[in-house]
Amino acid sequence: MALTPIILTLNINFIKFETKTMGQKIYQIQISLQGFKPKIWRRLLIQSDILLLDFHKVIQTSMGWTNSHLHQFIKNEICYSEKIPNDITWEELNNVDYINMKVSDLLGKEEERILYEYDFGDGWNHDIILEKILPGDNELEFPVCLAGKMNCPPEDCGGVRGYSDLLEILKNPDHEEYKSYIVWLGGKFDPSYFNISKVNKLLRSKDYGCIEL
Repeated sequence: MALTPIILTLNINFIKFETKTMGQKIYQIQISLQGFKPKIWRRLLIQSDILLLDFHKVIQTSMGWTNSHLHQFIKNEICYSEKIPNDITWEELNNVDYINMKVSDLLGKEEERILYEYDFGDGWNHDIILEKILPGDNELEFPVCLAGKMNCPPEDCGGVRGYSDLLEILKNPDHEEYKSYIVWLGGKFDPSYFNISKVNKLLRSKDYGCIEL
């Protein structure tokens, strides 16, 4: 039986697409970094069957990280990550190799949540919420960043506390560490900066704009 095409238009600059089938699902996802106010967050559209490895790349690009550290997804106290060769602690840590797993293997219902941890030293924890499940199509150009606010913290700044301290120092040019932080940052740092057009351009490039380790 022929399916009647459904036209869905998003009022977001370059995004306009058609949904032709009901088989493929589109997930509206919110990603937010724990421990900060104002909230550092992104809202994305992704295919439900995107691999977790690729979703990791999407998170890195949309948030503004540089893929410089290890990561894992966590649900129900089980950690999902890419298995490292010759890792003798793998079995002891109750880890699962996610190499062939999809996002839909961990998220299947609206309002369901998982955790994404990046950089086990700094411990950047991201709450991931499946906000909406939409009808979709394999021909859609996803992922797409719909919205977001605030800049990503600099890599290796010491986690939540280190970033909070950094921001306080940057507010005071007379602070004894101000100049050294400016040099380390490579110039000025705006904690409120977020360029959605740049993010979406990167998401349409190879590896979703993510730098390979």
